[in-house]
Amino acid sequence: MAISLSLSELADRIDGTIIRGEASSLFTGMASLDAAEPCDISFLGNEKYVPQFLATRAGAVIVPKGHDFPDGSPALIAVGNPTLAFSAVVSHFAAEGVRFTPGIHPSAFVSPTAKIDAEKSSVGPGACILEGAVIGDGTAISANAVIQQDVVIGNDCRIGSNVSVRERCVLGNRVIIQPGAVIGSDGYGYELVDGRHVKIDQVGIVEIGDDVEIGANSTIDRARFGKTVIGDGTKIDNLVQIGHNAIIGKHCLIVSQVGIAGSAIIKDYVTIAAQSGVAGHITIGANSILASRAGVTTSLEGGMVYAGKPAIPMKEDTKIKAHVRRLPKMLDRIKALEKRLPPLES
Repeated sequence: MAISLSLSELADRIDGTIIRGEASSLFTGMASLDAAEPCDISFLGNEKYVPQFLATRAGAVIVPKGHDFPDGSPALIAVGNPTLAFSAVVSHFAAEGVRFTPGIHPSAFVSPTAKIDAEKSSVGPGACILEGAVIGDGTAISANAVIQQDVVIGNDCRIGSNVSVRERCVLGNRVIIQPGAVIGSDGYGYELVDGRHVKIDQVGIVEIGDDVEIGANSTIDRARFGKTVIGDGTKIDNLVQIGHNAIIGKHCLIVSQVGIAGSAIIKDYVTIAAQSGVAGHITIGANSILASRAGVTTSLEGGMVYAGKPAIPMKEDTKIKAHVRRLPKMLDRIKALEKRLPPLES
């Protein structure tokens, strides 16, 4: 049976105000403005999408408060933050595909010494939960995931397929790990002895706080000793590498292909944009923003926006880049002046 949502139910769910449309109208899906059909709900989260809004076939659109809209269709619901409100719509319609079904699949392996309530947790096909692991209630372990010895995973977590969580690592509550991620792989540590690289044992763990999300194929290395830490509420994108003994604060945003070297400290509420690199043993202050492809080689104060290689305040980096763009014209002027010099000197 298809999931549906009436306009009045939608308004209640997102704490919105109906400014146009019949309260009893039913909708069975959600889509972007350009792809939506009359049965779909969409949203206007940015003014640059106004042309798509004017042309949309959506049955209902979530719009920002305090704006006037032309007469006609679709139905409109005004909220403070349409993007956030639309997330609730997505959750509603996606619920059918992400049902939590307790139980342990017959092909999974669960050690007799592992602590898991099969009536309150879910273990998918081919998953392995090894000796001494503790799995919280409401947690789902997907197909072929490996939870190694003495790992502790909190309540209501989602561990994707082919994830590996290595020995003794600790995950908080409501942690999401997307497919293919590796938590607790060995840190990259070697010593050059008699002309050969000798591996240094990595005996620490990774500790992940509550409400953290880790993207697909990301890797977080275990500490050489002690802990690599990911703070509460931090969201890590796909293909991110975090080195051993790094400390990532609370509510940080770390975007795809970022690399953070060992023992770096990232304070709370830091945003690191795509393909940036952070050197080891430095600190990035709270509420900082690193623009994409920034290269951080020294510690940075908090509360500022940085860009460039090496990373410097963005305003300064922008000025330098503007000067660099003027170099060809400056070179032409210098050549012209050099041609004028001999007559002037004579």
